[in-house]
Amino acid sequence: MALTINPPAAAGKLAAEEDSTAFLKRRGTLLVVDDEDGPRQSLRVIFKDDYDLLMAEDGPTAIELAKKNEIDVAVLDIRMAGMSGIEVLERLKFVNPDIEAIMITAFETTDTIRQALRLRACDYINKPFDLPTIRAAVSQAMQRRMLGSEISSSAEKIHQLLIELQDQRIEEQIVKTRGDIYASIIHDINGPLTVISGFVHMVNQRLNHNQRMELEDLEFVKDRLRIIARQTTNCIEISRRYLGFLRRQENGAAAPTVSVNQLFKDLEQLVRVHPGKMENEFSVTPLAEDIAAKMNGTDLIQILLNLVVNAFQCAVPAHRVEIGGETLRAPLDLTEFKDGPNDRLLNVEGLENTVPLVKFWVRDDGPGVPAEVLPKIFQPYFTTKGPRQGTGLGLNIVQRLIKEGNGALHCHTQIGKGTTFTVYLPGTELAK
Repeated sequence: MALTINPPAAAGKLAAEEDSTAFLKRRGTLLVVDDEDGPRQSLRVIFKDDYDLLMAEDGPTAIELAKKNEIDVAVLDIRMAGMSGIEVLERLKFVNPDIEAIMITAFETTDTIRQALRLRACDYINKPFDLPTIRAAVSQAMQRRMLGSEISSSAEKIHQLLIELQDQRIEEQIVKTRGDIYASIIHDINGPLTVISGFVHMVNQRLNHNQRMELEDLEFVKDRLRIIARQTTNCIEISRRYLGFLRRQENGAAAPTVSVNQLFKDLEQLVRVHPGKMENEFSVTPLAEDIAAKMNGTDLIQILLNLVVNAFQCAVPAHRVEIGGETLRAPLDLTEFKDGPNDRLLNVEGLENTVPLVKFWVRDDGPGVPAEVLPKIFQPYFTTKGPRQGTGLGLNIVQRLIKEGNGALHCHTQIGKGTTFTVYLPGTELAK
């Protein structure tokens, strides 16, 4: 058989075309089950040029053939030694519920007809059968099977396409938020650079106006140089920290270990200028015992930022949002977490429940989440906000990033008292 190699650009398109027409091109497979050789051979002669044929003289053989082959239509004699045709049909439907079946018998009874219909046989033919009748019955059954397979295949492809489109939109939202984070970082670096530029200008003026350096001038210059050095160090630390995040992400290496309290400071800068904050109160409580989370710092900031923004948007009246955390020195007792009308625990099966653990919480004193809404809040595109207040992806992104980080997320809410999202992530000690 000749082998044709398709050009790469056309390979994907050709594969898709082949997939979409596979069921139309296939001849179809017909299984004939009869314990008499005469009827089997008659059906072989009738259909050998139309379909791929499989012949079985008893029920067990037919069932084994069904397990090893993709059968479209089965023609079954009802009265056979050992397993009856009805029993064989029941087992065939267990192997593949989509097989179309035509029952043939010389002894028609109401009971056998009823059983065949219960097992979804598509036709019932009496022996001796004539050629047009059996041809028409098999042809119609085969068309039904091919059409059903094509519909099923198309539905699966549409479902897969919807999943891909959904994932693509979520990835775009992650990238957008990440871009906002890095824009804020540039803004943070711009502050120290402005201070540096201003003090360099002041030192230059002082030096240019005085031909001779007095003690007072020297102290002035030294003091400004200390400030310049401190601000330069700030810029270097910020740039190294986030460039490190990017490099580790691109190279697939382990997440860098950055102080959680430092990330809290970076988050506070983001939230301070975020439009969602508006008149709401916001406070950050740093960890009493600082630690690092085993997660890319940008992803962690994105998790916390999405939770904070979600808390800001939970109610129109101004309210309070708090964020904080602590270091846990004992594994979580997962038996304490119970899903219910006020609680949801996500990704418990993927949690790396080994010490140290880092616990983050984002709490608001808003209206709380109704019991009927709570199970839906992590679904993509689900939102109770207005059309201009979000995409409905924030909490779904939080869930995904936490899952990728081997963490868990607990949501506790009470109507009229507010909601607390608690994130648990594997931690690691900071370098001394």
